[in-house]
Amino acid sequence: MRLRNVTGSREVIAESRFVVREETLKDCPGTWGQIFGNDRPIYVEIGMGKGQFIHTMAKEHPEINYVGVEKYSTVLLRAVQKMELEELPNLKFIRMDAEEIAEVFGPGEVAKIYLNFSDPWPKDRHAKRRLPSREFLARYDKILAKDGRIEFKTDNRPLFDFAVEELEPAGWKAEVLTYDLHADPVLMEGNVCTEYEEKFSAMGNPICKYVICRSN
Repeated sequence: MRLRNVTGSREVIAESRFVVREETLKDCPGTWGQIFGNDRPIYVEIGMGKGQFIHTMAKEHPEINYVGVEKYSTVLLRAVQKMELEELPNLKFIRMDAEEIAEVFGPGEVAKIYLNFSDPWPKDRHAKRRLPSREFLARYDKILAKDGRIEFKTDNRPLFDFAVEELEPAGWKAEVLTYDLHADPVLMEGNVCTEYEEKFSAMGNPICKYVICRSN
């Protein structure tokens, strides 16, 4: 059974206390400190999949609030199930399309954004849908703090090359850039793998990564 077709997943998510209700998302900008009950930094993973990465990060860094964004209900369901087994007070989920990201966080409300193994949308006409595209970088710019950072990991070299080419025209620059993350012992310190990262790395695929900030 494909994950995207699990019957009843949307209903389970709608009732989960770990998921911010869709009907309240419009009221979220500027209120995430209240949602978490503290003023700790907010880190967001867009396209979190089944939640291995963000759940591990939240567990290892209780001093940071994490928000996982996932479009597909039946994929998000797996992350909810992880939380049911090990609840973390500093982790919340949102089911939504990434295009709406600037509508649920206020200006400067997010300290860091993670993009992990995003859909490559290989056809040229779909370039604007790629999460590291200049169109999405403009959305992130609205919600990131002045010193905010974006971290992107992928095994898809064409997508990574595209992402790097988008930086300068979009007004961003790379602080860290590698085409073989797992071969760099310094960058691997504290690295938390996603499900895809474990799979592709085991297959011998090099993992590309950048950390970017605004150019000015």
